[in-house]
Amino acid sequence: MVWDIDGFARSLTAASPATVDAYRRDLTDFIEWAERASLDGPSGVDRRTLRRYLAYLGTRRYARRSIARKASSIRRYFGWLARTGVLAVDPSSGLSSPSGEGRLPRVLKADELESLLDQPPAIVDADPEHVRLRDDAVLELLYGSGLRVSELCGLRPEDLDLPAGAITVWGKGAKQRRLPITPPAVDAMAAWLQRGRPALAGDETPDDAVFLNARGRRLGTRDVRRILDRRSVAPTHPHALRHTFATHLLDGGADLRVVQELLGHADLSTTQRYTHVSKERLRSVYEATHPRAELPRGGHDGH
Repeated sequence: MVWDIDGFARSLTAASPATVDAYRRDLTDFIEWAERASLDGPSGVDRRTLRRYLAYLGTRRYARRSIARKASSIRRYFGWLARTGVLAVDPSSGLSSPSGEGRLPRVLKADELESLLDQPPAIVDADPEHVRLRDDAVLELLYGSGLRVSELCGLRPEDLDLPAGAITVWGKGAKQRRLPITPPAVDAMAAWLQRGRPALAGDETPDDAVFLNARGRRLGTRDVRRILDRRSVAPTHPHALRHTFATHLLDGGADLRVVQELLGHADLSTTQRYTHVSKERLRSVYEATHPRAELPRGGHDGH
C-alpha cells in the first residue's frame, strides 16, 4: 500500500498552498523515518509506531510546538485514510502530543558557533570545494542575518546585493524585507557564486535558485538539516541559528523592535520571547564573572 501523499494533498481543498506544503513536509519526514523502520505503507503503522515517532522527534531537539504541529499533520493524514476506506482503523485517533507552548529557544555556545563557522569537524575536510563553499555560505547567512530556512532556500539571484551588503527575503505571508548581511557572509556568498555554484549547476538547475543541492536542484529544508548534522558537534536544528542571532543582538543592546523587523515577526510578542533567553544568558554571565555575584540576594558589603 503506497503512502499517497499526493492524494491527501489534493483533498486539502480549503487549505492555502503554504499549509499544503507544510503538511507535505511533515508527512515526508514521517515517511522517511517509517521507511527506515522497514514500513512501506500506512497499513503497517499503529498507534505505538506514531508514539515512537513523536518520542524520536523529542530526541532530535524539536520544540514542543513543532512536534505538536507534526502530530496534527499525522492525525489529519491518517484520518483521511480512514474516511476514504484505505484503512479500517485510524491509528492516530486520540494520539496525544506535547502542548504548543514551546520551550525557550536553545542558543548556541561560542565553541559550537566556532565549529560551525570557522573550524568545522574533520569529517568535512574531504568535501569537494563546492560543497564546503555552499555550506559556509548557508551557515553564515543563517546566523549572520537570522533567516528562516525557507527564506534561505527561496533566495533568487536578484535578491542579492552583495556590494551593498544586503539581501531581500520573502517571509511569511509573502512579506518582503531587506536585511544586512555580515562581511563574512558577503565573502562566503561571493565565493559560492563564483566557484561553488557553477560546479553543481546542471541541465535541470533552475536559474532562479541561489543555493543548490547535490543534484543541482534548489536546496531544500531537509538539505539544510543535513548540512547542520554534518557540521555541528552537537545535535542542532537550523532554527537554532536564528534563535542565536536574535539573542546575541539583544545581548548586545539592540532595540526589541529592530530585532522584530530583522526577524520579520508580525507581532512584537513573538520577538519578546527572546528577551527571556537574553536575560537568562546575561544572568549566567554575571554570576560567572562578577566578583560579588555570589552574595546572597539582597546582601551587601556594608558600603
